[in-house]
Amino acid sequence: MGMTITEKILAAHAGLDSVSPGQLISAKVDLVLANDITAPLAIEAFAKAGAKEVFDRTRIALVPDHFVPNKDVKSAEQAKMMREFAREQEIVNYFEVGEMGIEHALLPELGLVGPGDLVVGADSHTCTYGALGAFATGVGSTDLAAAMITGALWFKVPESIRFVFNGKPGPWVDGKDLILHTIGDIGVDGALYRAMEFTGPVIDGLDMDMRFTMCNMAIEAGGKSGIIAFDDATRGYVEGRAQRGYTVFASDPDATYAHEKVYNVDGMEPQVAAPHLPSNVGPVSRFKDVAIDQAFVGSCTNGRIGDLRTAAEVLKGRKKAPHVRLIIIPATQAVYRQAMAEGLFEVFLDAGAAISTPTCGPCLGGYMGVLAEGERCIATTNRNFKGRMGHPASEVYLANPAVAAASAVAGKIAHPDDL
Repeated sequence: MGMTITEKILAAHAGLDSVSPGQLISAKVDLVLANDITAPLAIEAFAKAGAKEVFDRTRIALVPDHFVPNKDVKSAEQAKMMREFAREQEIVNYFEVGEMGIEHALLPELGLVGPGDLVVGADSHTCTYGALGAFATGVGSTDLAAAMITGALWFKVPESIRFVFNGKPGPWVDGKDLILHTIGDIGVDGALYRAMEFTGPVIDGLDMDMRFTMCNMAIEAGGKSGIIAFDDATRGYVEGRAQRGYTVFASDPDATYAHEKVYNVDGMEPQVAAPHLPSNVGPVSRFKDVAIDQAFVGSCTNGRIGDLRTAAEVLKGRKKAPHVRLIIIPATQAVYRQAMAEGLFEVFLDAGAAISTPTCGPCLGGYMGVLAEGERCIATTNRNFKGRMGHPASEVYLANPAVAAASAVAGKIAHPDDL
């Protein structure tokens, strides 16, 4: 019987000819990552285990991105703990302020993750790397410590769900809309502990930035991972970038899936997720005239250069509404530099936006855009749970960069064509 791409990657890393869903395996990992919130817990567990050295100082990535540049003393202490551990262990892939970026944009950009890899990270959105044809999933900080010590972890092989996208969506629709539509259909636990395999003609036509967005939000459907098979777009991204050799895997024609979902997205509008669940999804036309106080373009979901270009296309020659705060945060230093070189910053500044150095910032209610009681934000982030970006009585609407930018101009949720 054939295997899915996910099963093939797990089998290869476990040294097995085949695996099947539900099977418990011990598998070697290609990369272990953590950030300034999760690394300190892992470092403490590392010390309690009596470990002296990491398994491979080139296979660990530590990225301070959530509360940096440090917003307060506590965040400074967390970053210091990670910095000192990186220095003590001679971690090669430690990225300091000024060179770091949001981890899930930075590591693929630097070629630290490649097709066929098995990656674990102490952050739920580690599933982003599935866009490269890798198996990538989030783990707890204790599990991360074990991976740092041994270079391996145990896994339960997940079932896979196949999502097929057909048709031609309407204008201003991108990967964010496809994944929001999917989550709206199956719910926030619709893919619980399952690998979400995205395929079909619409997926084939997505650029890598949009694919990263889709896989990034697999966790918002409860998924263990999200994955898109290697193709010419993937090859174009990784060649000249990958720091290690890679192996390409593909699902067999007779692979077994838990089930398959087929979507016809002909004429689909941009999608919006209303408070307080990523599954509370509908077309943008349903939410027109919902007034906003803030618009945010950025995060590990939508802070890449393609996202910024889209926002700039909508904002060019326009001003944000007087009562709206527009915050734009490039995901990495390279994205920051490229956006500046392309003149996108001039567009943003002319529109009245505030531009930040790379950071997760307001996505998790950290800083750089925390919401007060009663305030409403439209954001390109991945979660809109109660209190996610600030006060429990604030509201977050999720949308793609074009809709977020259009809403900033209109002062209310808007379709870009409405401008």
